[in-house]
Amino acid sequence: MKLSHKTPSDPLPKTDFLVAFATEGKKPQLPGGVSLPAAALKEFDGKARKSRLTDATKGGAGRVLLVGLGPAKEVDVEGLRRAAAIGVKAAEDHKASGATVYVGDSIAKLAGGPMAAGCAVAEGAGMGHYRYDLGKSKPEPRALKRAVVMGQGADFKKGVKRGAALAEANLFTRDLQNLAGNQLTPSKLADKARGLAKRSPKISCKVMDEAGMKRLGMGLLLGVSAGSAEPAKLIHLVYKPKGKSKGKIALVGKGLTFDAGGISIKPSRGMEEMRYDMSGSAAVLGTFHALGDLDVPYEVHGIVPSSENLCDGLATKPGDIHVAMNGKTVEIINTDAEGRLILADALCYTVSKVKPDTIIDLATLTGAVIMALGHEMSACYATTDKLRDGLLAAGEASGEALWSMPLHKAFVENMGAGPADLRNICTPNMGGGSIAGAAFLSQFVGDTAWSHLDIAGTAWNQASRDYTGGSGGTGVGTRLLIEYLSR
Repeated sequence: MKLSHKTPSDPLPKTDFLVAFATEGKKPQLPGGVSLPAAALKEFDGKARKSRLTDATKGGAGRVLLVGLGPAKEVDVEGLRRAAAIGVKAAEDHKASGATVYVGDSIAKLAGGPMAAGCAVAEGAGMGHYRYDLGKSKPEPRALKRAVVMGQGADFKKGVKRGAALAEANLFTRDLQNLAGNQLTPSKLADKARGLAKRSPKISCKVMDEAGMKRLGMGLLLGVSAGSAEPAKLIHLVYKPKGKSKGKIALVGKGLTFDAGGISIKPSRGMEEMRYDMSGSAAVLGTFHALGDLDVPYEVHGIVPSSENLCDGLATKPGDIHVAMNGKTVEIINTDAEGRLILADALCYTVSKVKPDTIIDLATLTGAVIMALGHEMSACYATTDKLRDGLLAAGEASGEALWSMPLHKAFVENMGAGPADLRNICTPNMGGGSIAGAAFLSQFVGDTAWSHLDIAGTAWNQASRDYTGGSGGTGVGTRLLIEYLSR
């Protein structure tokens, strides 16, 4: 679906399907020349996410969908994002070939101003129209080919352009997540990264093979990859801003394109969902997709360690000891705690080769985080208050909420009690599995400001938000990171 902006005109140009908004107890704001039946207006109360479909009695619109935003004092960008998604989905359901989403000035003001409102509506419209069909031999054609977001002013137009780029990046991220394990191997993920460099002169990409990893001493990453016939890859993307950089930020994403658990094999039920174990890497690549269209004032590095975790005769065994790039030895107690291993070497590489001011890693690291936070918030472990507060604010603005979690030295002490420098999991009596995973990773970042985002609960299986949710990938992390980098 092509998404664009138009400035409102009187009368409204002809459109198959018009989406308009209203707050609770108020009349909907309509573009010039459009009138609706009195009965439809009377029946529509403006409650949040409630809608009323009607035909216009006058003006350029065919069918009109009114979508409620709730009480005026509660209107925000997330509500507008969801309302826009409701409108676009309805347009598709009613086989409209084109739709216009109209945002009046007072609605834009309630949602944080023209820039924020334009961005939110474009995001919601773009993401709400998503459907994954890359696995189908004959995908069902989509009816809705184009959507116009209509609002007043240069700032609103800029917001729409930004929102369209973020929506497109989110869809790119979700497509990566939803691909099956045989459709997206580490080598194919590396090809996707190279493609991002080809679409933008601001982005470059290099890919390291296993021989290069061996020369650098990445024993943890190679240990995870040993059980798979698919070779591991280390992807390194670089974005350079137009102007002088304000600093260097590294994004590190876990790229397990399929995780069977290794020798500590997972139960067969639900194992097909382990295609999503590369969601951290998808978020990083999605961020670079957005950076190809937007500008942020930082030099940004994207580091993705990618492998499969399978179990042939060469696979790592429980009790084996491997050596990380920084020289630390790690006893592998559970081969299914593999994400922290490939991330550890990637973090060592980032600290020593990139030398960034800040590192943010994203990973579907633990099932324990779902026990702690469910599917609606990601866990945030940060070494500085500034980094934590910046990420939490970006999460609130993007609708990808984070919850601050503790880094506790007792978990590191527990993992240091074995025959190696560290074990890759704590003893069962410690509990706090997500905290333990973050504590392990903290041993590989040195003094660099760092945050770990555990997105295992939010990457898929999230409740519907109109523009995302359900059993497929959510694209979590991409819009959050762009919001953080833009602030």
